[in-house]
Amino acid sequence: MRIFTLLLGLLISSFAATGADMSNGADNFYKSDKVTRQKVTFKNQYQMKVVGNLFIPKGMEQNAKNPAIVIGHPMGAVKEQSSNLYAQKMAEQGFVTLAIDLSFWGESDGKPGHLISPEIYSDDFSAAVDYLSTQPYVDPEKIGVLGICGSGSFVISAAKIDPRMKAIATVSMYDMGSVFRNGLNHSVTPEQRKAFIKSATEQRFAEFKGGDIAYIPGTVNKLDPSTSAVQREFFDFYRTSRGGYTPQGEQEELTTKPMLSSIGKFINFYPFNDIEIISPRPMLFITGDHAHSKEFSEDAYKRAGQPKELYIVPGAGHVDLYDRTDLIPFTKLTSFFKANLK
Repeated sequence: MRIFTLLLGLLISSFAATGADMSNGADNFYKSDKVTRQKVTFKNQYQMKVVGNLFIPKGMEQNAKNPAIVIGHPMGAVKEQSSNLYAQKMAEQGFVTLAIDLSFWGESDGKPGHLISPEIYSDDFSAAVDYLSTQPYVDPEKIGVLGICGSGSFVISAAKIDPRMKAIATVSMYDMGSVFRNGLNHSVTPEQRKAFIKSATEQRFAEFKGGDIAYIPGTVNKLDPSTSAVQREFFDFYRTSRGGYTPQGEQEELTTKPMLSSIGKFINFYPFNDIEIISPRPMLFITGDHAHSKEFSEDAYKRAGQPKELYIVPGAGHVDLYDRTDLIPFTKLTSFFKANLK
């Protein structure tokens, strides 16, 4: 674990504390009176149960074919964190929306929980398209995807090989492969990466022999004077009433924390390779001008084919766009999906 602590410090050490009140305007647990919600389950291609919340606008014409959007939560989170909010706000604009728990997280299948598997995560989005395409009130030719934080990289990975995803948007995207290979701003050296991989492999072998599962820190459980600005930003969401949520049967202190032994799968994850093959399907990358993750949206935008747009939200940090409804550009998302899911 010493190696991971060193790596985590390198990922976030370059950011100074802002002193901002990150909770202003937050509404993660928003409940709309303009939509209906239904819990649904379906299988991915690995025959694992995926659980989602399906939102339908009240008064929607059930006999018509309507556009739909699949929405993925931040890495380490669950559908109740950020994605339910986005799903309801977009359903209010006339879309059928489906916020899913990725496999190994929340209510979806996957043992042991919190295992890292970007290939399966990506397949969950295709499985959600499978499900929506069977619903009589959804037009299978008008399905888009929206990924928040780490799910941004998973929807890109999925869209490269699933042309049924007609419009792709990301918000506060993390390239989960790059951040574990290179750190933020490429602050991790190859030697540090190798040491990290070695620690994960050693932990895998320990678990194979019956040892306890070890988790990487994820979001810290308490603050101290040395806590970085980035960790404080995540703490303000995941460890407070603003966005904290513990799925049934889980331990609060382990929420957001992936398994150390499986983290090497992110090292081998390159979602932006061949991103240009998504063209001519449109892509929208939304990030905050103060977001510590902005580099990933900028990188994806640079590599993507046309049509594409990089939309930068003034005054917004990374976590601000999880739930601060005064900053999240829902109007932009609405116009993007309405224009491209005609």
